[in-house]
Amino acid sequence: MVARVRLRQVTLADQREFLASMKASRALHYPWVSAASTPKLFRAFIERMSRPENCGLLVCEHENNRILGVINITNIVLGVFRSGYLGFYAFAGFERRGLMSKGLRAAVRHAFDKLKLHRLEANIQPGNTASIALVKSCGFSKEGYSPRYLKIGGRWRDHERWAIRAS
Repeated sequence: MVARVRLRQVTLADQREFLASMKASRALHYPWVSAASTPKLFRAFIERMSRPENCGLLVCEHENNRILGVINITNIVLGVFRSGYLGFYAFAGFERRGLMSKGLRAAVRHAFDKLKLHRLEANIQPGNTASIALVKSCGFSKEGYSPRYLKIGGRWRDHERWAIRAS
């Protein structure tokens, strides 16, 4: 039986568990993710996610509230655009178990129902086959390719653009 998950906002109280999970996940995340890995960077992350244009969500195991992964909706634009960018990563030990798929589906519902967005875009490095499979399984469609799109790990990296729209 696959564990049930729930989403909740990230808070300063999550620092210890979050940073321990980041440390344990270095090999899993390299070279795909640059995320908060020190107390100072975690506080800056919390500050960014508290702004109205961002939404930082933790994917947690329903039964014990253990953090399984992170889903961020950033650069939210309202008005006639109603769009946001999606970033996500699982923590080591919770990958490839269907948990992030459940979390991502819940985050998409949150974005469309609660945030009233019309579109979410995920930019994924072409070699990150796990993340591409995840967004595909959640209904995202490939829209394009952007060379040298985001600077991650000190290098400009190519990305595929995947998106989903509200029905």
